[in-house]
Parts: sequence; C-alpha cells; structure tokens
Amino acid sequence: MNGQGRRAACLLLLPFLIISRAGAADAAAASQDEETPGVTHVRTIEGISEYRLDNGQQVLLFPDNSKPTVTVNNTIFVGSRHEGYGETGMAHLLEHMLFKGTPDHPKVPKVLQERGARFNGTTWLDRTNYYETLPASEENLEFAIRLEADRMMNSFVRKEDLDSEMTVVRNEFEQGENSPSRILGQRLVSAAYEWHNYGKSTIGNRADIERVPIEALRAFYRKYYQPDNAMLVIAGNFEPQKALEFAAKYFGAIPKPERELPRTYTEEPPQDGERSVLLRRVGKLALAGAVYHIPAGSDPGYPAIDVFESVMTSAPSGRLYKALVETKLAASVSGGAFALHDPGVIRFVAEVNAGNDAQDVLAKMIEVVEGVDTAKITAEEVDRAKRKLLKQRELAAADSGQIAIELSEWAAMGDWRLYFLYRDRLEEVTPDAVNAVAETYFKRNNRTVGLFLPTEQPQSVPVPSPPADLAAAIGEYKGREDLTAGEAFDVAPLNIEQRTAKSEFPGGLKVALLEKKNRGDSVVVRLNLRYGNVDALRGKATAAELLPRLLARGTMSKTRQQIQDELDRLGARLSTAGTPGVATISIQTKSQTLPEVLDLVAEILREPTLPEAELELIKQADVAGIESQLTEPGALAQTTVRRAIAPYEKGDPRYVPTLEEQIEDIKSVTRDDVKTLYDDFLNGKHGELVVVGSFDKEAALASLKKDLDGWQASADYARLPQLVPEDLTGKSESIETPDKKNAFYFSATALPLSTADPDYPALVIGNFILGGGTLSSRLGDRVRQQEGLSYGVRSGFNAQTLDERAVMYIYAITNPENMDKLKAVIREEFDRLIQEGVTAQELEDAKRGYLQSQQVSRADDATLAQTLAENLEYDRTMAFYADLESKIESLTPEQVVAALKRHVDPDKFVLVAAGDFAKAGKGR
Repeated sequence: MNGQGRRAACLLLLPFLIISRAGAADAAAASQDEETPGVTHVRTIEGISEYRLDNGQQVLLFPDNSKPTVTVNNTIFVGSRHEGYGETGMAHLLEHMLFKGTPDHPKVPKVLQERGARFNGTTWLDRTNYYETLPASEENLEFAIRLEADRMMNSFVRKEDLDSEMTVVRNEFEQGENSPSRILGQRLVSAAYEWHNYGKSTIGNRADIERVPIEALRAFYRKYYQPDNAMLVIAGNFEPQKALEFAAKYFGAIPKPERELPRTYTEEPPQDGERSVLLRRVGKLALAGAVYHIPAGSDPGYPAIDVFESVMTSAPSGRLYKALVETKLAASVSGGAFALHDPGVIRFVAEVNAGNDAQDVLAKMIEVVEGVDTAKITAEEVDRAKRKLLKQRELAAADSGQIAIELSEWAAMGDWRLYFLYRDRLEEVTPDAVNAVAETYFKRNNRTVGLFLPTEQPQSVPVPSPPADLAAAIGEYKGREDLTAGEAFDVAPLNIEQRTAKSEFPGGLKVALLEKKNRGDSVVVRLNLRYGNVDALRGKATAAELLPRLLARGTMSKTRQQIQDELDRLGARLSTAGTPGVATISIQTKSQTLPEVLDLVAEILREPTLPEAELELIKQADVAGIESQLTEPGALAQTTVRRAIAPYEKGDPRYVPTLEEQIEDIKSVTRDDVKTLYDDFLNGKHGELVVVGSFDKEAALASLKKDLDGWQASADYARLPQLVPEDLTGKSESIETPDKKNAFYFSATALPLSTADPDYPALVIGNFILGGGTLSSRLGDRVRQQEGLSYGVRSGFNAQTLDERAVMYIYAITNPENMDKLKAVIREEFDRLIQEGVTAQELEDAKRGYLQSQQVSRADDATLAQTLAENLEYDRTMAFYADLESKIESLTPEQVVAALKRHVDPDKFVLVAAGDFAKAGKGR
C-alpha cells in the first residue's frame, strides 16, 4: 500500500477531441447545482466537472459510459510531508488502519471483495488515497461513496488493530529493505534533503512505526481526515446527478471542521556542495546513482525536466543509455523526476555490469548528465522525447478509471488542473528550454552521489518555490474539448460472443474481431504465432524466449530507434514476449493509426535483421537481472518449487532451469541460434489474431493477411503438452539468503485435472475462499488481519484446458523470525477449510465477489483480447465462461468441500521457505 516508489509525474493525457461536449457538460453541471442542495459547481474542464460541498469537500465527476465499471477515489491531502517529530510513517500506518473497519462497515476488505472490487490505498509524500473499481451500478456507486465517507470519519483506529497491523507494516518495511536499488534510491534522496520531510521515507522510521501511541495516531487522523482536506473523484459509467446526490448525502452530512488546518512551511535551502552516500549490502550487482534538486511539479519549467530525463535514459537513443549500456559499462540505466507540491528531485540509477568499476560508471554518468554545456540537447532529441511522453499520456487517457486515480497526484501538487496544464506546457517545450534547465540544475553543487568533494566557495543553485496562491496563478484556465466518448459495452460473456466476428486466414491463422466504440478510439491487438514441437525445440528454449524481443530491434529498412520513433509518431505501444513454441505481439494504439501500426508489425515479422549488437544488449540486461535474483528469497523459492512440479528433463523446452542455468543458457545463445529458429520455425499458419476496440475490420486486417498468408515453416507444429509428475510427493525445504530482512514462503502442487473436470468450478471458488484476496479471504483474514504475520499472502489455482494439469499454490512474505508461525497458521487454515468446509454465507459472499471480479477483468480490453485468443486456441466460445459462472452460482457448500477433499491434499504440496533464518536464530 505504500506509494513511495511510484513516480508522481504521471503520464496521462486527454488528447484532442473529435466530439465537443464542453457546453453540454457546463449546462448539465449548472442544472445539477440547482437540484442538489449544498453542492456548488466550480468549473468543468475537458469533461471533468468540479464541485464543492458546503463543508469544503471537493468532488470531481468524470462520466465515461464506455466503461462497464465505476471508480471512486478519495484523496486525503496528507502524506509524509505533514509528519512531525516521532511521527514518521504515521500517514502510511493510518492508511492501513482505514481497512480495519468502522461501526457500519466492520470488515472493509470483505465488503469490497464481495462486490468484486479492485481496491487499494496508497500513501506518498503529499497525499493518501483510497480507491475501488466496481461493476457499474447505482447500488455499487452509492456503496462506494458511502464507504469512503464513512471510513474517512468513523474508522475504529483501535489499539488492538494497531498491534496486529504493526507487524504487517514492519513486514512491508522489510520487503523494501531487500531491494538494493530501492534502498540506494531512498538514501540518495535522504542525503539530498537536509531539512525537508521529502528526505524521509513514506514508510517511516522503524522505531516510530513500532512505538507510535494509539492516541497520537487518532489525533493525526482527526486532524487531517476532514472534508476540507479531501477530494472525491468519481469516474466511469454512472449518472452524474445520482453521484452528486450520494456525495451530498454522505460526504455533505459531515460537519465542517472548526480547526484551521496548518500549512507546512519548511523550505529546503539551496544545496551548497556535492553530497555522497555509500551503501554496503549483500547482492550481486553494483549500482551507481545521482540525484539533483528540481522545482515543484507546478512550476512552468517542470515539463522541460521530464524531457531532459527522457533524452538521458530512453532506450536506445538516450545519452546515458548509449554511454553506459551500449558500451557495456552498465546493464541498464533508469531515471525519474519527482513532481511534488514542493521542490522535488530527479534521480538517475545504473546497474553496473560485473567486472566494471562502479566509480567509473558514476563518473561517466556525471559527465553525460552535466555535459550539456558542451553538447547541447538537439531539436531531434527534444521532439523524440515529447512524442514519447505525449504518446504515453494519450494511451493511458483511454482509461477513465486510471485518470481518476492519477488525479490524486496532480491535486496533491496544488490543483488538479495541473493535469491539463502539464500537457499544454509539455507541447510547448523547446530545445532552448531543455538546455536552460540542464544548465541551471544539473551542476556539481546541486548533486548527491556516492562521493563527497568539498568546494572552496559556495556555489548555490536556487530552486524557485511554487506560488503561494496557485489557483490565482492558474487563473481561469478552460482546458480543451472532451475526449471522444465510447459506447456503454455489456461485458456479459454471451454478449461478447455475439459481438465477436471469427474467421480464419487462408493459411490457417485464427482470427477474432470485437469491434466496439472505445473512449479515445483506443484499440488493442494480440497476435500469437505458434511453432515447433517438443522434439524439434529441444535445447532451443532460451532462443525461443529471445526471438520475439529481437524481432523488434531492427528490420531491413529500419533501425531499432527508427522503429521506436515510428511507434511514437503513430501513438502506439508495442510489446513482444516469447515462450518455447509461442511468439506473442501485443499492440495498444488508436483506430486512426492501426493500419499503419499493423504494416510496421508485418515488416517486423517478415523483414527482421536480428541484429547481433541488439542481441548482446538483451542478453546483457537479462543476465544482470537474473544475477540480481541469485540472493533474492522470492526468486529462489519460486524457482525451486516450479522445478519440483515440472516433470521434464534438461533440454526439454518445458524444463524449468535453475537461476544459474538460466544465466549460462543466455550467455551461450548466439545470433545463429535465434536466426535458425526464425528461418525454420516461425510462421503465419498457426496461431491467433485478436483485435478489440475501435477499428475498421478490412483496413485492420489487410496488411497482416497479406504478409502472414503463405508464410510457412519447414518444421512441423505440434502443441507442447503440459504434464503432471507421477507420484508427486510433498516436501519442505529451506534456503538461506544472508542479510535479507524479508523471507518468502511458497508452496504448490500439481493436479491431474483440466477445466473440463466437473469439480473445476468448485475448486475455483474453494481457492477464492482460501486465498483469493490478501485482505479478505481465509488466509488474508487470519495471516494478515488477525496475526499480522505478512503484508502479502495469497493462494492461486489455474487449470489447463487441453491437458490434465492444474496447479494450486500459496505464497506469503514475512519476517524470518515469523516463518515457523506462518507455516503453522497457513496449514491450520488450509486443513480447516478442507475438513470443516465453508458456511452458506461465506460461499454466497465468495460467489458474488468472484463473479463481479470477472466482470471487472473483462472490462479491460487487453485482458479480454487474451481471453478471446485462448478461446480460439482451445476451440471454444464465451459460452464456456457463461456456463462456468452459472455452475459457480449453483454451487453448494457441500460440493465445494467435497471437491477440495477429492483433489487437494496439503501433504502433497512442495513447500520452500527462503530467508535469513540463521541471523534470526531460526536455522532450518
């Protein structure tokens, strides 16, 4: 739940609109004012209407009837910036406490889970927010608004809940302590800030977390959790008038607080010398980083800083990428600018390749970042970065629910309208502006790195403060026209089936087209190309995983950079993935550019150069990534269990290698290996093509049909069957990972059954009851809520359709000292479920929660495209899901427990615990 790691400079955008509804929105808003007492319409900008209740509560409405869901997000303007001495982590701890219930909602996670909600709470430097996305209905809308108003004012905040949640928050703290890059990043920021609270981690100081008095936490809650310090955002499919009525009914009934909310006033003085940090911990890869102070997110010059960061770090054109990654000094380089209420920082971090000196990498990083005075940022670099940033915003803008959540960040900077102003300012960024910020802020005395070098004279770099009255500075900003609206789409399985057109290319490729009007004319494409067979792919698994990624690194007429530039120009996102026997291409774009994007994909598939230099870069990054996992408890535990339940010999394409074997396999793969796989195996005959969203059918398919038809392979194709080990026996194993403060529990078993098994629906619900939710399930209630043993615990169950193989698994994180108790509690809950069964009410709650969660999943076009692709592969229709949901609705408690008893034996689970048990005095 801690939002510390996310970059606040969100990349959303409402693009140019085809249909204008601004006037209609204003008129509707005006009429709603008259009909809803206690509600005042403030303004409407690009489809988002702002209201204010008499008690000060801010309300934003963002109707989007193309979404079958509604998102409610309540932001409290309090974060770690507002914490006093001894209060570090209090805002985040309080966020956890608001899931512990109120008198009217004693079990918050449970009531959310029962409605199939996707929900969370996050805390960062300037704000805390709570949100849920539910299937759209008036009942769910009222429920979510009532819940958020209730827990904002009436949460228990009890001592017993604090005591149980304390270990959960501490476990989350320890999880972060496992990551060297996360720790280094926090230490850099901490060293960069001498006085301001931005230098303190949102999750807090361990002693403060463990010792906080409940009275102090309640006082913090009463002080900040008030309507004059909150913003409610409602987005998706809802009736605006009803939303206003519910907001007035539940939030408007809260009395306006009498206290005056104090403003934070600490101002960080200009840094007057380079600062350094040295961190020594167990790990495999060295890291080098640098941090520089920058203006607040509301500063007009902030977008130029974002452009500068992109010019530095984007692959493959970025200056740092070329200087560090292409020269093999570093395996990767990343960056991020913190757009905050007060002046923030920009951070650069590089993973150092084994055998290189981290100091050399750091010196080169500084040389490049601070070398703009002799190597100016060019117009080409600025244009490329702007296209990339604007594309990311435009693609994300198709999801109104995500916008509802992202508006928290902009409002926390001072005014939600910054969301639009950032876009306007970004479009106006020039090379001169980028060079100006580079020359102003990227200097030695404004730098925090791993070294300290004092200067004879102070060389301060002042950073401008945000205006005292930001609303006045913004003035009467009107924004632009609304984004093109989408249709209200019914996500019921049979409606999806009725709307989907299916066909086959002459060569055999199966096609499913679901044409529907999306917000912003968005469209997603999923293309699976299937090839090879078990015998032909022996020894080729690693090459198969690398092949799709290398395809997009160059064609006969385009370099990697030219491909990326073309995707940016077209406003498209392309991703590739591969497993032995399957190459997957995924696309997100707009209907207007889809034909050109598919032309480019066809070129990538049919005219790849498979450049050796790019293969080496991919291998370098993959090896570095796996090496960083060699001491990670989660990676070691999961790999060990996966190997135990996979009955394949080494060389088999389905074999699960150790981490060390993965490194060796990657290092040994050559371009010839990948090229042979492409020349002899890849084809356009076997596979699935799915398009979902706004598009023209004929135009969309023309290029792919032309280029994929007739594309044959010399190797025969046969699907790779998934097997269950014979006589699988349970066992328990422990792995020591020195100096890791967080331990990982992972257990799993393989079952000989498929989705056609009569017990499959009962097992799906049985698993959902056991651990379908970290906060609300048998395991969630006991392990996290009652015992406070883990920040994250969950179970999962999935079954194959064409093979008799299913897997059930359980995972959890915990402090190494608590591993024995965690094991015992999980086994106790597992046994209790199988032996005692479930209650009728518990089953009804689980049915409702699971079925509504499926509606939410089908509302996501990418997920729906994957589902339709699976239907094509398995030769089934959406009637399968309608039938499954019908069977789930009719399940009885007796059927669920009978299915669990028939198929699931806890003694046959392979359990691996990984952590620093020796230091914890728990040698295993």
